[in-house]
Formats: sequence, structure tokens, C-alpha cells
Amino acid sequence: MKTLRFWFIVMLLFLLSSCLTVEKKKYVFEFTGKNSGKLTITYYNIFSMMDDTANVSESDFQNLIDNYINGSTIESYFPEAKNFKKRLYVEDGKLCGEITMEFNSLEAVRLMQLGKNGPIVMDLNKTIDGETYDSSNGTYGNPDYMNIVYWPSKVKKIEVVTRVSDFNPDNSVSLVELFNKWK
Repeated sequence: MKTLRFWFIVMLLFLLSSCLTVEKKKYVFEFTGKNSGKLTITYYNIFSMMDDTANVSESDFQNLIDNYINGSTIESYFPEAKNFKKRLYVEDGKLCGEITMEFNSLEAVRLMQLGKNGPIVMDLNKTIDGETYDSSNGTYGNPDYMNIVYWPSKVKKIEVVTRVSDFNPDNSVSLVELFNKWK
């Protein structure tokens, strides 16, 4: 219960202090052993949403650099993972980010396995950014009552794409210009 309360407070503070969001995320889990491997999360189109009518993109970009790239926010979401690498880049005119990490258990990267030989499962209700399913190389359950993706136990590579926020030029600000000044 204390862990749940801690994550609720962390997420509440994040939501209250930032309008930083992303259009979609791609998770790629590559297994190198029985439940161990490397996770790469790609963030497509990182942007700032207007706070009412105020442009808060500069503070959002600084938050991105201080807390996500140079800080340990990502590490706090995956405390059992290790060897994190982070980078920002521009692709197709959009700011993107990539995080890689190594893991020694499925739980370290928010996966689970149903039984010793059962399927590997990702519960989209437990994603960090309130994500919704877009696509995967697995089987997607019925979102009305089973918002999960699952794969056979012998899978070597898992891919899932989720959607987070839609970029609307009327209330969203690209961070590419700020990134270009920063790099």
C-alpha cells in the first residue's frame, strides 16, 4: 500500500508541475535470457501542452532535461532495471527520446508471466502515462474488460506501441526549437 501511495504522489506532483507529454511510445523488449534482456522505450513527438493560454514550453523542456535526461525520473519508474542510457533527437521534425535499460526479471520492466510456461503479459492499465493500445506483435485482449497484450512464453522480442496525447497546434508547442538551442 505504501508503494502505491508513493507512486500516486509522484505522478500527482508530475501532473501538477508540468504540461510535458508525448504523442506515442514504442516499447521493445529483447530477451537475452529466461526473463532477462534489454528494454528500449522510444518516445515519439515529445511536446508541451499550453497551460490554459500560457506557453510553458521552456519550463517543460527544462523539466525534461533536468528530471528525465540528467535526472532519475525514468529510473524511479523502473527501480529494478539497470544500465540506463538516454538520448534526445529530432526525427521528421519532431522531438523524440530513447531510453534503454537492462533487466533481470519481467517485473523489473512491468511485465508478468502467467505460470511457468504461460504467456508473457503487459497490463496497459499499469502504464506510466495513461497510455492506450495502438499496435503490437502480440495478441491484444478486449479493451472493454481485458486491457492487456500477451505473447507466447518462448518469444524473443516483444513490441508494443501506445498512444498518450494528440498533438494539436492550437494548444500544443513543439520542443524541437528549444532542443536545437540546447544541444
